[in-house]
Amino acid sequence: MTQANPASNLPVLVSGGGIGGLAAALALLQRGFKVQVFEQAEQIGEIGAGIQLGPNAFHAFDALGIGDKARGRAVYTDHMVMHDAIDEYQIGKLETGEAFRKRFGNPYAVIHRVDIHTSLLEGVQESPNVEFFTSTRIEKIEQDGNTVTAIDQNGKRWVGQALIGADGGKSVVRAQYVNDPPRVTGHVVYRAVIDKADFPENLQWNAASLWAGPKCHLVHYPLRGGEQYNVVVTFHSRKQEEWGVTDGSKEEVQSYFQGIAAKPRQLIDLPKTWRRWATADREPIGTWVYGRATILGDAAHPTTQYMAQGACMALEDAVTLGEALRVHNNDWDQALALYQKSRVARTARIVLSGREMGRLYHAAGVERLVRNSLWKNRPQERFYDAMEWLYGWNVSNCLDQS
Repeated sequence: MTQANPASNLPVLVSGGGIGGLAAALALLQRGFKVQVFEQAEQIGEIGAGIQLGPNAFHAFDALGIGDKARGRAVYTDHMVMHDAIDEYQIGKLETGEAFRKRFGNPYAVIHRVDIHTSLLEGVQESPNVEFFTSTRIEKIEQDGNTVTAIDQNGKRWVGQALIGADGGKSVVRAQYVNDPPRVTGHVVYRAVIDKADFPENLQWNAASLWAGPKCHLVHYPLRGGEQYNVVVTFHSRKQEEWGVTDGSKEEVQSYFQGIAAKPRQLIDLPKTWRRWATADREPIGTWVYGRATILGDAAHPTTQYMAQGACMALEDAVTLGEALRVHNNDWDQALALYQKSRVARTARIVLSGREMGRLYHAAGVERLVRNSLWKNRPQERFYDAMEWLYGWNVSNCLDQS
């Protein structure tokens, strides 16, 4: 049994008020900690468009106590489907109905990022033990054993018993302790949300749909009760890219999708405005814990979008951190070691699998023909078996993932 020390009355500091930061805050509040959340934006909020949620995300929502909130805002798909964008051939179809739910204990769904964030925020705000500090960017961390001091952009010092760096792909916390370079992919992602009235009727499927093309692909699925549709297009840029988000141009998008069939090509003509993401990931690392500071979500394992698991992994991280604290009676040193051990290999698999899925989606020439034949006549149970490692995660096995 560890001896009490004055630091145990201090809050836990969470750098970042996005999905990962709020999930971490919820997990910490469940363990009885006081929490201070620091967000560099002027308000706690979320940007972006739609994201996909596997059963593992719903297991995390339930563990964090916000399952009902998230379920009420999600759209439940009938299947996931991949077509060839050149000839419209159906490469593979994974049913996500009753048999899928029975196998994995939860559904597959799509949701707007804002709606996940809102669900988490509502959960966090139900506790009196959390404080939010906006327009506050944590820029440096100091430690003296039992305490962590976070220093913001104005030089103000915030003292806590531990710090969770949930500050995104360009994490300041990771930069201080690891300082590893990003791996810019050269792949550019354009995202937009389209109202149902403006979306082609022949693509209004209740499905997470992907059209795979040479050095490009397109994705669409419904949001917000089917009143809107998420549209995502990805291509290999001709120029040297820098990691970041800017406004996109319709002309640029259209210049990359020559040779695409008429049905998927409709997608690139729809949006009036696009947001443009030049993507990057980082090489997986084995150390996430630095004294009483650790990293979580995109700060720990920034990944490309091809596995559709970025937010899901941040939610899993938060639940696992909470469980590690629970089994070690809130002993930080033991809990952080277990958290790291339980998460490193699984999240690295997502990062590395994402790179391979990007190659698969963007296959050209003979590789495209191989890709199109991979899942021919595959029964649903075999698809489910292949996804067991990913969708079979839940709170009861989250500490067994190493």
